[in-house]
Amino acid sequence: MAAEKWVYMVTAQTPTNIAVIKYWGKRDEVRILPVNDSISVTLDPDHLCTVTTVAVSPSFDRDRMWLNGKEISLSGSRYQNCLREIRGRAGDVEDKEKGVKIEKKDWEKLHLHIASHNNFPTAAGLASSAAGFACLGIVLCLSVSSWVFSLAKLMNVDEDASHLSAIARQGSGSACRSLFGGFVKWEMGSKEDGSDSVAVQLADEKHWNDLVIIIAVVSSRQKETSSTSGMRESVETSLLLQHRAKEVVPKRTLQMEEAIKNRDFASFTQLSCADSNQFHAVCLDTSPPIFYMNDTSHRIISLVEKWNRSEGTPQVAYTFDAGPNAVLIARNRKVAVQLLQGLLYYFPPKSETDMKSYVVGDNSILKEAGLDGANSVENLQPPPEIKDNIGSQDQKGEVSYFICTKPGRGPVVLPDQTQALLDPETGLPK
Repeated sequence: MAAEKWVYMVTAQTPTNIAVIKYWGKRDEVRILPVNDSISVTLDPDHLCTVTTVAVSPSFDRDRMWLNGKEISLSGSRYQNCLREIRGRAGDVEDKEKGVKIEKKDWEKLHLHIASHNNFPTAAGLASSAAGFACLGIVLCLSVSSWVFSLAKLMNVDEDASHLSAIARQGSGSACRSLFGGFVKWEMGSKEDGSDSVAVQLADEKHWNDLVIIIAVVSSRQKETSSTSGMRESVETSLLLQHRAKEVVPKRTLQMEEAIKNRDFASFTQLSCADSNQFHAVCLDTSPPIFYMNDTSHRIISLVEKWNRSEGTPQVAYTFDAGPNAVLIARNRKVAVQLLQGLLYYFPPKSETDMKSYVVGDNSILKEAGLDGANSVENLQPPPEIKDNIGSQDQKGEVSYFICTKPGRGPVVLPDQTQALLDPETGLPK
């Protein structure tokens, strides 16, 4: 290892994902091995992502990590498990321009700095398990997959994405699915050591590019029951979870794989909605019961169900993770425009809200929907197919904001050093 003072860094951008066949319950708490397979859609990182910079230097005296500018402890077992696994797979690294030469044996002695920043709320269940995990009871908005991917690039780890997913899994179960773009399956595996519990890509993001995803952020507050403790309680007390894992999910997973392969939106919708509802039924079947959704969540479900029935064929699928936020998947752009109009009619912004801060991500959809200001929202008519009153425009503020996105790619290295979160001279946050 060269004796000169240097800082060697890598920055990467990693997406989040939303499960359409849910992961809920572990058969091994230490290795984070699930009781069933799960399937997810990776979301476009241009709209929802985590950026992570990892750095190594002989001048660092300990491993350190910062999340959204705030330093947090790396003492948790999940962090340490991931770091140990990555260091054990590290290779030789040389950068002649920087005067950096690191041999495989050197990594055990070198310390790391990790800085991560994400652009979405996680503690309320919007991809919470993929973007963060609990440490001392606090849900941290850190994308485990992002720093596992970044460290693998920094340390020249010669492993494919599936093998890396097994490392990410040990930090956060659903994080392993964010090592791929498109549609991803986390295989539960059967080996006690968890070596076959890995993520695999079912199809890339271009396979079904008609889909448009609108997320209603009902709340960005931290949920009362974390996913980690909620899963544990469900495994211990819910008979429905046991039935779901053994009898329902194995068949449902195969059906979902076929629906994705054939771009069968009717089957995709039926399976997504049914699995989301059953997951929340398991939460209610837990003792004490767990409540993740709220009245606004239920109104959104009612809106979608009534619309799908009125059309005779499904137009929108819904799914809810461990929180009240709705992930709505429209079969195409035209349907997404109509969906947004309906959502804004029932859940309008407060009068002083700028529409471009109320609909974020791909907000070009606002123009397509004829919604370029608050006045246009006030002029919206109720969807003709919805005869029952499920909401009213005098209940503003029930939705914090909407995110419009689509299926997206997996993680990438960002070569532009201006995007790094750490200073290239000191290795400390900028």
